[in-house]
Amino acid sequence: MEQEQERTFVPPATFEFLLFSIRTQVEMNLGLMHFGAESERPEPDLGLARHGIDLLAMIQEKTRGNLSLEEKRLLENSLTELRFRYVQAFEDQQRRAAAREESPKPDEPAEAARTAGETGAAPSSESSES
Repeated sequence: MEQEQERTFVPPATFEFLLFSIRTQVEMNLGLMHFGAESERPEPDLGLARHGIDLLAMIQEKTRGNLSLEEKRLLENSLTELRFRYVQAFEDQQRRAAAREESPKPDEPAEAARTAGETGAAPSSESSES
């Protein structure tokens, strides 16, 4: 009997709870929600986020005409916001990838100096004429 008293509260199985569960998973996969130290923040998983958004879109299609006004609004608003956040996360990931490609690698300055020393040119791309 003690074991029954220690059980965690489980909310009722409702349509709203289903939507909030999927929405929360998508938000976590997009990196909008994180638990733990900031240094341990995982990279967004856009594939899983997209899957959750697709699940909500499928639920919307399959339940069309069978939802209360509140349920319909909750589903539509969730999809609209999550799709917008997905695009933001995708664009942010693209910017970070481009920045990583443009930033010099740790070995690049030494390589540039060595190559410049072999050709007799200055390591800088600008000329030092006055």
